[in-house]
Amino acid sequence: MPVLSRTRHQYIDRATGAVADERLMANRIIRTLYSPKLENAPLLAKLASSRKVSEVLGYLNYDNALSSRISGMRRFLRNCGIDPGELVDDSKTLDTPRKVFERKIKYWLCRPMPRIERCVICPADSRVMVGSLSDTSGLFIKGKFFEFPELLGGKASRWTRRFAEGDFAVFRLTPEKYHYTHVPVTGEVSDFYSVQGRYHSCNPHAAVRLLTPYSKNRRVVTMMNTDCAGGEGVGYVAMIEVVALMVGQIEQRYSEECYDDPQGLERGIVLRRGAPKALFRPGSSTVVLLFEQGRVRFARDLVRNQHKDGVRSRYSTGFGQPVVETDVKVRSLLARAVEV
Repeated sequence: MPVLSRTRHQYIDRATGAVADERLMANRIIRTLYSPKLENAPLLAKLASSRKVSEVLGYLNYDNALSSRISGMRRFLRNCGIDPGELVDDSKTLDTPRKVFERKIKYWLCRPMPRIERCVICPADSRVMVGSLSDTSGLFIKGKFFEFPELLGGKASRWTRRFAEGDFAVFRLTPEKYHYTHVPVTGEVSDFYSVQGRYHSCNPHAAVRLLTPYSKNRRVVTMMNTDCAGGEGVGYVAMIEVVALMVGQIEQRYSEECYDDPQGLERGIVLRRGAPKALFRPGSSTVVLLFEQGRVRFARDLVRNQHKDGVRSRYSTGFGQPVVETDVKVRSLLARAVEV
């Protein structure tokens, strides 16, 4: 089981290679909600992760006229480092917390894709960790952050066998991030469905205290077959978009060009790598990608960073070895295809 470090949480900036401290938003509140005392009060714990409480907290923090004062958003906006040059709309229009989180960026200019054929890209501006469900892999951290196959919707899921012993990547979006997800691979949608669940926080403290939180929260699953004409050729890829505290909705807004003509998803359509896929409503959220065994090889820097010494991460294996996240940009390289 993961071990919770009581030190500050650090990550590695992919662009610079520097170790950085994460500013954990509402960390004191999260510690209270996920304290051992609350675990002994199951009714309160259930209430804290309910949809109604999530909606109320979301309103107070993002939609209420006083939300800037309540959540300290004025100071937050100064510190979150949003580059006005990236924005599609004028930065002066970002006058509410909700508009900040739902902003659009000129991703076609500021988030270039790698010039590599048959690769997988990162689906979000986020902090990523990679792993394997195979105990023969050096990245084996099975059962640490989600319970497989529950993540896909229970043991009855017809997709369970396909991803057994496969690889995964967990992308954690922090509150200041750009909150659109993008398509990680070109492929045909083979299945698309929702899985009911709770609204737990994805803060590192809550994620480790709760254990396997991503298979407990409400989530949307998209199955893509990349062994189709024009596809990436990495087999089936599962993209699981997970809601969190104050994030009660995931809107599918797939757009072929920019953000034009957004549409929902259905079986049979082909999604293009790098295009906008969905929008998380405000707050922090998570995306999990699952791959078939032996079909992808993760980027070397992400694997190397994950085991770097001297970084204080709240994530670690049961033997105390840190699991270090890397801060990545959407549409940057995640993995290359393995020849089959």
